[in-house]
Amino acid sequence: MTTVTLIGSRLAEPGTEFVYEGEADGCAGCPYRSQCLNLDTGTKYRVTAVRENAQTLECAMHDGGVRAVEVEPASVRANIPSKGSFAGSKASLSGPCPYVECPSHEFCEPDGVAFDEEHRISDILGDPPHEVCHLDRSLQLVELDLDG
Repeated sequence: MTTVTLIGSRLAEPGTEFVYEGEADGCAGCPYRSQCLNLDTGTKYRVTAVRENAQTLECAMHDGGVRAVEVEPASVRANIPSKGSFAGSKASLSGPCPYVECPSHEFCEPDGVAFDEEHRISDILGDPPHEVCHLDRSLQLVELDLDG
């Protein structure tokens, strides 16, 4: 589902992905608050379109101002437990991993996905990029649909 919001002009390009972190201190008293703060905190979004003929508005948080864009929740690549996982089923992350140097860490703790959330698996991508899981987890790399 597409939503219209305001984001920093430098980010206002189709295909740009970001995790919405919520209201910042500089947002207090802004006349555009309701148009900027209309996304779900902690969710990853992708810009699908920049609104034509929209003006750049001044913003206390973005030095280049903000522009109106259309966004939708983005899918996320993640490592999930391989047992019982298939395209179309729902899954959640295994939990935190302290091994930040592991080539799979970004998929075990992906931006925009909380450990207690379930999301639909849109595609099974295969084996994770690591050779050995230091937590002895049996994982597979998938594409999670954050909108479903």
